[in-house]
Formats: sequence, structure tokens, C-alpha cells
Amino acid sequence: MRIGELAERAGTTTRTLRYYESRGLLHARRAVNGYRTYDENDLRMLQQIRTLQDFGFDLEETRPFVECLRAGHPAGDACPASLAVYRRKLGELDTLIEQLRTVRDEVGVQLARAEVEASAGLPGGPEPRCELGG
Repeated sequence: MRIGELAERAGTTTRTLRYYESRGLLHARRAVNGYRTYDENDLRMLQQIRTLQDFGFDLEETRPFVECLRAGHPAGDACPASLAVYRRKLGELDTLIEQLRTVRDEVGVQLARAEVEASAGLPGGPEPRCELGG
């Protein structure tokens, strides 16, 4: 298939495909007329890249998965290098989740403090304005 058809089937743009090619993630073959040609394996690689990017992987992190597919494995995550990327990404996600939990706890403390102060009707400040009422 030509680049336009591959882009359409993969749900991306020809510009993106050319970028992937420049980064070595996609290898186009050239027809006699010079047009780039691709096959179903290229589509599988693109689907793998897109799925991983949807999960938050950056483009370079997809490389081991693409190389695994290119080596003939039925799935991009069947190789040790791909598994290592999964493990590293899980560690990053665990760290982010813990950071978010800490921030959430801090926001909860601030909210509780603010609610107590608001319900006490502390004097000295301007009257609160409600913008919702119109």
C-alpha cells in the first residue's frame, strides 16, 4: 500500500509516517516509480506505536516493541527489551501515583482548613462574592 492508504488505515497522517521513517521506526520500500510502499507488517508496527503512545510512552520508548515485531515476533512485547520498557514505565507510573496521592492529601487538608474558617465566619475580611447567582 502507499503512504496515504497506510496513514488512513493507521489513523494518522503522512507527515507522521515520514517522521517515523526519519527516526528509523518505519522502513519504506520504494516502488519502481519511487513511491513509498508498505505492507500489513508496517500497519501492525504503527498500531503498536499508537497504542503505546496512548498509554503515555514517548516515541523512543516504542522502539524495542517495533524492533521486536520487525524481528518476526507475533507481538511487540515478546522480547526482553520490550519487557524492560514496561517495567521502567510501571516504576514511573507508581512514582507519579504516589506524588498525586501526596498532593491530593495536601489539598484535602487545605480544603478542611478553609471549610472550618468559612463556617466560623471569621471577621475582618471582605464579604465573599458569589459569581454564580447572576
